[in-house]
Amino acid sequence: MSASSTYSNEYYARYQALKRNTGKTPKVSPDRLRQNALSASEGWLDQPKDFDWLEKNIPCQAACPAGTDIPGYLDAIAQGRYEEAYRINLRDNVFPAVLGRVCTRPCEPACRHGWEGLGEPVAICFSKRSAADFMQGDEPIVLDPVFPPSGKKVIVIGAGAAGLAAARELALLGHAVTVLEQHDEPGGMMIQGIPEFRLPRAWVRREIEQIRRVGVHIECGVVVGRDRTLSDVMTAADAVILAAGTMTPVRLDLPGADLPGIQAGLTFLQQANRGENVQVGKRVAVIGGGFTAVDCARMARRLGASEVTVYYRRTEKEMYITPGEVEEMRHEGIAFVPQSLPEAFIGDNTSGVSGLRLVRTEPGPVEAGGRRSFVVAPNRAFTVEADTVLLAIGQQRDEHWLGEFKHAVAACQNHAASTARLFVAGDYLNGAGSLIDAVASGKSCARIVDVFLTGEHRVRDLGWVEPAAATGRTRDMDDIPRQPMPALPVADRAMHAEVESGFSGETAQTETRRCYLCHYKYEIDNDLCIYCDRCLKVKPVEGCIVKVKNLLYDEAGRITGYEPSTSSKDYNMLYIDQSQCIRCGACRDVCPVECISLQKVSKRTVCVAT
Repeated sequence: MSASSTYSNEYYARYQALKRNTGKTPKVSPDRLRQNALSASEGWLDQPKDFDWLEKNIPCQAACPAGTDIPGYLDAIAQGRYEEAYRINLRDNVFPAVLGRVCTRPCEPACRHGWEGLGEPVAICFSKRSAADFMQGDEPIVLDPVFPPSGKKVIVIGAGAAGLAAARELALLGHAVTVLEQHDEPGGMMIQGIPEFRLPRAWVRREIEQIRRVGVHIECGVVVGRDRTLSDVMTAADAVILAAGTMTPVRLDLPGADLPGIQAGLTFLQQANRGENVQVGKRVAVIGGGFTAVDCARMARRLGASEVTVYYRRTEKEMYITPGEVEEMRHEGIAFVPQSLPEAFIGDNTSGVSGLRLVRTEPGPVEAGGRRSFVVAPNRAFTVEADTVLLAIGQQRDEHWLGEFKHAVAACQNHAASTARLFVAGDYLNGAGSLIDAVASGKSCARIVDVFLTGEHRVRDLGWVEPAAATGRTRDMDDIPRQPMPALPVADRAMHAEVESGFSGETAQTETRRCYLCHYKYEIDNDLCIYCDRCLKVKPVEGCIVKVKNLLYDEAGRITGYEPSTSSKDYNMLYIDQSQCIRCGACRDVCPVECISLQKVSKRTVCVAT
């Protein structure tokens, strides 16, 4: 097994050896082992308490669908190690420069810096972009294979984020991978849907080239169902992954929906992104509240529309977009009218659409998925003028080309269709979603396919803990405000000009120094502690070090909390609450007996050598 920058490639045998050799380490009492936050002080971790610690104490990574080592790359950026930060991202989320621009940022609401009283979350997404912006050199970064060639062939249908992520993972695992793409260029929504003023094509193409260079063969202009049947594709491979996305726009079944001037928003974006001569009227109405709707509105503005308004049936809070997009839309003079539901389109077949009738809505009860529904407000209809209407109300998968495999795909479970050798990933499995969700789905599908092809679980996630000298954090870093993203003046915004201009190197390092570095763990060895209370006197946060009567555990040995001490009679130990610790090291610096240790803990993907 060769060294790899994709997977943590200390040999799996070392992991097993560490487990076997625990008898050679100093004897530790069972009570002391229970007090430890992790199952080991050094090496691989695989116990429930270890995974529980990682999930609770690194909330940004737990919230990232692709499991990106966020504090790891933020720490590297803060030190000016941009290529290292880029490689960490490349290992985990496949498209660092792309996602540094258009990720939905599920990590940021989870960031500890955004908790009550702690300010705004770290600008994780913008910082990720800086890792790409400030790398040295323009050559693609090519990851090393993890396993030798397997002799197995995989065909992936669809060269979007999910298909390409799955293809890269499988190629690194030693399989021969071919991707079939119906369009003339790979990239899916990164090329077909997202406008260039949000996502420069040079970065998309560079990161796809990095996937090609690990051994992935991409064939464009191949339409399965026209050029080849799915049955033919199945016979040509040991496994087939359907990652064709959701490229069929949803239509509205309303009076006047077929009038000239009414167009699917995704079709409109595809035409504009290809550079076709797309015409829009002076007054454009966009229906929808997601990525496509906002992109349609901003694109229509650039194509010359003087009035652009987005109408959405729910509230602004319920929109499924990247944070800050509504603000940028408004900066560009685009109106936004939430809680508005179309009822009919006005016009005739000769002149085309001239307007639409809408009705006001009100927030309804919360739905099963946690999203608030809406109800129509009685007697609150209104009419607006429009000579172009763009429908951006969602996309769905096209199933006509599945043929005899349609029912097998409908019965898909855990990526596997009910027909052997057939798998499904990304939006084609889950419905239209975000790029980071698609990447995560592609990666998880690749693991399932690898097990199918080899009969073995060759990849697994483990914890890794190692001693650390210091974090470099100080209390002053908590007060650094979130750095704003610079943007082009509205007058300079054009079709091919990227609106967000990116952090400077200095700003990126300033922003990333805000990170609490939650992957570091300070811990008190109460067998060595002399209870001098010096650490309590210098602690910067009231609850970061506490006097404890007992720790609380669940049935799996995970620490679930603590029972605070109420007097000297029940003061049994000192405990560092990781959710309050700011990783400054003040406690460790004043400890006279050096009973406070510091380790760096990370979650790693390990390939098992067979």
